[in-house]
Amino acid sequence: MKKIAFIGAGNMARAIIIGLINSGVPASDIIIANPSPEKRLQLATEFGVHQTDNNNQATDFADIVVLSVKPHLICDVCVQLSDNCNISDKLFVSVAAGTTLAQIQQALNEPVPTVRVMPNTPAQLGLGMSGLFASPEVTAEQKAASNKLMSAVGKTIWLESEAKINDIIAVAGSAPAYFFLFMEAMETHAQSLGFNVQESRMLVQQTALGAAQMVEHNNVPISTLRENVTSQGGTTFAALAQLRKDGIEQMVSNAMTAAITRAEEMAKEG
Repeated sequence: MKKIAFIGAGNMARAIIIGLINSGVPASDIIIANPSPEKRLQLATEFGVHQTDNNNQATDFADIVVLSVKPHLICDVCVQLSDNCNISDKLFVSVAAGTTLAQIQQALNEPVPTVRVMPNTPAQLGLGMSGLFASPEVTAEQKAASNKLMSAVGKTIWLESEAKINDIIAVAGSAPAYFFLFMEAMETHAQSLGFNVQESRMLVQQTALGAAQMVEHNNVPISTLRENVTSQGGTTFAALAQLRKDGIEQMVSNAMTAAITRAEEMAKEG
């Protein structure tokens, strides 16, 4: 693995750094740049990575520059790097939702090799799901390096068009929060049934974990797994019938569409 700079020390940068360290990437090959000290110093203390408040210094250190700042800041950061660093030999990897390759390369003032990635937060456990799309300038070696970067924190899928990044946001990038919201609702109702906080948490999280593991370890349609635990006229049948009556399929579809729409809006705002 080449040397890697993270510009920004938010949750996604942290998740990827944890995954890289856990996969065996030397801490000495990683640097984190962030203007405020708290997050970068915490990462340096926990994992031994380099840290700086200077984006230019981090970029000069690295072969791969991971842009993990908030979307509304990414173009300003790229302009700064273009003005102050030799970036012609760098690979840029962006994990910012809604910021297109064209916008990034325009801000960098040259068509440097750039890969857009949409990961998700389970990356910090090595269970991430990332969609990637490369600009035409990205070489086979750089594409492999990008894939290695993100494979260290989970599974990857290469996309046939940049527009599919927005679809990945809806299906994977934002999706852990959908499950968390559902689990929160179950946890709350479990408490209303008289289970204490610890019991409610354990009941919900173990059931969710078991369900996810059943999907992973059974090569059958998810619908088949659902049918296998649904006896006609039984308790599960009654619960699922109520969920459908309340419109769960349309709610999920609407939510995913809203995520895509917002990603498209963010690109236009950039």
